[in-house]
Amino acid sequence: MGFFDKIKAGLAKTRDALSDSWNDLFSGGSEIDDDFYDELEESLILADLGVETATRATAALRKTVREKRLTQADQARDALKEILTGMVSVGEPELNLSTHPSVILVIGVNGVGKTTTIGKIAKQLCDQGKKVLLVAGDTFRAAAADQLEIWAQRSGADIVRQHEGADPASVVYDGIQSAKTRDADVIIIDTAGRLHNKTNLMNELNKISRIVERELPSASREVLLVLDGTTGQNGLIQAKQFKEIAGVTALAVTKLDGTAKGGIVIAVADSLQIPVKFIGVGEKAEDLMPFVAADFVDALF
Repeated sequence: MGFFDKIKAGLAKTRDALSDSWNDLFSGGSEIDDDFYDELEESLILADLGVETATRATAALRKTVREKRLTQADQARDALKEILTGMVSVGEPELNLSTHPSVILVIGVNGVGKTTTIGKIAKQLCDQGKKVLLVAGDTFRAAAADQLEIWAQRSGADIVRQHEGADPASVVYDGIQSAKTRDADVIIIDTAGRLHNKTNLMNELNKISRIVERELPSASREVLLVLDGTTGQNGLIQAKQFKEIAGVTALAVTKLDGTAKGGIVIAVADSLQIPVKFIGVGEKAEDLMPFVAADFVDALF
């Protein structure tokens, strides 16, 4: 299956949810009127773009229709695709791994597929010939380090871990020293998905960030937030909270093959102006795909 076909298949549930309304909306001969815009906005909200993003997209389409003097609904289809592509084209599409070593700090609530995403990224980087070190900084969740160790074995990455309940900052410090010794190209740090409250989580992440800054002051660093696409607008709420406490620089949206809420990718990128760098459309390592805005929007249509 080709690259685009895999994205297309992964977004099948979202596309199916949209197809009936969009087929009617954009059918040849239909006129662009107020009812057209109302139905379009409703369909975008149902695809989980959210009210704000759906309203912005519809308003942008109204403006384009006026400027280009479009009269038929089928003419608006390509205009909408351009608008949605622009909304989700935020920042650089690839991870910044420009230094040796580079650091990826991976955050997200429990259950979103965070550890699995780390494993898939590690596998892809190892396949590219990079030396990858995984750091099991989620010491609060039972078996998190065991799960990460399985992915280390699958991917060919090294791993640094301690006992359950260990101080995550201590594990990160050991991991960085090990990375220096082993001459690693990329350090990927797993973090706790949930602590007792927001303050504890913020303190823990700040502590880890200070250690990375102190030990690797010149290293490029990505803070990658993993979101579960099936949670829809709840994912947007999570992203807003993590952006506030952790300085998120990149997003990975997982489980898009299991939801009709694929529009959340556009909502998060547009609302928070944080680049989506990966989307997950299946279980295999290669099903965590680099995000390409135009391909994503094409697959929705």
